[in-house]
Amino acid sequence: MSSRKSGRRRAGPRRRRLPLRYLLPSVLLAALFAMLMLRGYVHSEILADHRIAGSTHNDKVPDEVRKGGPVIDVRGGGLNTVGVPDDRVVLTFDDGPDPEWTPKVLDILKKHRAHAVFFVTGTMASRHPDLVRRMVDEGHEVGLHTFNHPDLSLQSTRRIDWELSQNQLALAGAAQIRTSLFRPPYSSFSHAFDNRSWPVTEYIGSRGYLTVVNNTDSQDWKKPGVDEIIRRSMPKDGKGAIVLMHDSGGDRSQTVAALDRFIPDLAAKGYRFTNLSEALGTPSAHTPVTGLDRWKGQAWIVLVQAADTITVVLAAGLAVIGFLVITRFGLMLLLSFLHARKVRRRGFSWGPPVTGPVSVLVPAYNEAKCIENTVRSLMDSDHPIEIIVIDDGSSDGTARIVEDLRLPNVRVVRQLNAGKPAALNRGIANARYEIIVMMDGDTVFEPSTVRELVQPFGDPGIGAVAGNAKVGNRDSLIGAWQHIEYVMGFNLDRRMYDLLRCMPTIPGAVGAFRRSALERVGGMSDDTLAEDTDITMAMHRDGWQVVYAEKARAWTEAPESVQQLWSQRYRWSYGTMQAIWKHRRALVDRGPSGRFGRVGLPLVSLFMVLGPLLAPLIDVFLLYGLVFGPTARTVGAWLGVLAIQLACAAYAFRLDREKMTHLISLPLQQILYRQLMYVVLLQSWITALTGGRLRWQKLRRTGVVGSAPGGARPAPDAERRPVG
Repeated sequence: MSSRKSGRRRAGPRRRRLPLRYLLPSVLLAALFAMLMLRGYVHSEILADHRIAGSTHNDKVPDEVRKGGPVIDVRGGGLNTVGVPDDRVVLTFDDGPDPEWTPKVLDILKKHRAHAVFFVTGTMASRHPDLVRRMVDEGHEVGLHTFNHPDLSLQSTRRIDWELSQNQLALAGAAQIRTSLFRPPYSSFSHAFDNRSWPVTEYIGSRGYLTVVNNTDSQDWKKPGVDEIIRRSMPKDGKGAIVLMHDSGGDRSQTVAALDRFIPDLAAKGYRFTNLSEALGTPSAHTPVTGLDRWKGQAWIVLVQAADTITVVLAAGLAVIGFLVITRFGLMLLLSFLHARKVRRRGFSWGPPVTGPVSVLVPAYNEAKCIENTVRSLMDSDHPIEIIVIDDGSSDGTARIVEDLRLPNVRVVRQLNAGKPAALNRGIANARYEIIVMMDGDTVFEPSTVRELVQPFGDPGIGAVAGNAKVGNRDSLIGAWQHIEYVMGFNLDRRMYDLLRCMPTIPGAVGAFRRSALERVGGMSDDTLAEDTDITMAMHRDGWQVVYAEKARAWTEAPESVQQLWSQRYRWSYGTMQAIWKHRRALVDRGPSGRFGRVGLPLVSLFMVLGPLLAPLIDVFLLYGLVFGPTARTVGAWLGVLAIQLACAAYAFRLDREKMTHLISLPLQQILYRQLMYVVLLQSWITALTGGRLRWQKLRRTGVVGSAPGGARPAPDAERRPVG
């Protein structure tokens, strides 16, 4: 029986492990979120309570407290209040440590050989542990002032315990000590205790703390002037005093200046400036922290420092992406305007008109739903063409569909499945003409597309031409978002890169090449998953010019599901990275062919790889600002970025003579669609960095793009323009 059970266990379903390309981004995002939450916590942006209770009756406060000294000891159930001896001054500083003012206060104390008590908040101590350590090393005492500085009279005992323990954790990590001194936030004199605050003091005493208020308030937080701070800090009638000052919470320059005069003036009158334990003649309030508590405290400090560092890095990244976004938009708008002005001016031409026949290659793998629409759109071309459909081992009868059409000047070349680059190379080998047009099997051309696409070859220096790829199925929301992306992100980019003479990609849906140029660079390569980007970069490096023909419009079927879109963009992103890496030596190419390496490759790396990778920071800080930060300013910044994008998109739509109605979905595109593109790019980075391999992923076609707008579908027996 045991063997059968063992066999059943072996035959059971295997547990599926989460692939590294999904696990790693999930862990990174979770860690980033945790760091941001920690940063918000220690900066009092999360869980902070800034309410202040109003005054109430004090009939439940013992007279001994209301009329007693500023040091209140209710530990062990007793009650004792004391003040400091005559001729003793205990300087106390609240709300620090502050990286600017606390060191200056410590310098003044060291200069005059005076000691003091610093009531620190856990948030500031966690962020500036070196200052807490300096306080202890220089003989000062440290007390608790809670972690987030809430009014404890409004808090539960659980929240009070949490404030104290977190404050102690920060001290343990910063200076490896624990303290028994406590000062409640918003406290002043002992006679100010009321029926709300006194029970808190009793509870804190039961937790082993000595509560310290003051009997002399400098009111330095009002910034009344140095002389006034000194006057208010003076002990009365030669008695001892616990003086309240602040080393944080704003500009403390008056406090520092007042200290430098106040201490020597009183010292000349016989006063001594000591910490509280020295003044009272009691053991030090500090006890060392060892063992696990010490390690926990140090781990806490490390995490807080890491969170602050990561936030600084993210903020720097946000500045970088902001610069890249604004620079890219600025360049696109300016250079697109100049490009349109150049190619649309009266009398512009690339050279002598190109009227000779061209070869159109249509690589097809299982394109049964689309191929007839594609071929018939080509048959309506107003330029002489031959059509070569390369069937790359289709199993759905793609080749048979084309052959059954029995159209003139249409040939079918069959091969075993070898991939798109191999299919295109097979088509090049079978092409009759010098100019070769390449398109996808799910794309339809307008009647004028081929003619417009090949006119730039009138310039003998041009080796390839990129056409204007447009989304044909734009009626769905995903289609509309891709339509915006194609018009704005792709075609504005191509105008910009055309003018800079560093076009990075000829779209597979509509592009044209000189056959001689293709042969010189070795034809289409299968080294990358972005063969169109690869061949374009190779053309540049061989010295050919690559341009953009805006009127050569092709209507392609965009993915209609999130999964299909993911697969397509994942391949594009990863393939682009492969192409950049393959042609990285273009950076050191010399001569005219080195222009792409000097200009194009850095721009592509910044705008297409690095920029989109950092772009999620905009949304991370948007979300963080909406929840924890200055909401109005955050929303205003995001709307400003959106306005810039909308302006660019509107201009792109105007250049392409597209209806503006689709731009209604632009804000939603920025919230949803862009996030998907971020994750796809992140996954591509992880695949590249981990050495993963990505296979070509065939998209499912629906044949929804039947014909190009404005182009009628011809009848099978219609008369065609002759080739040759």
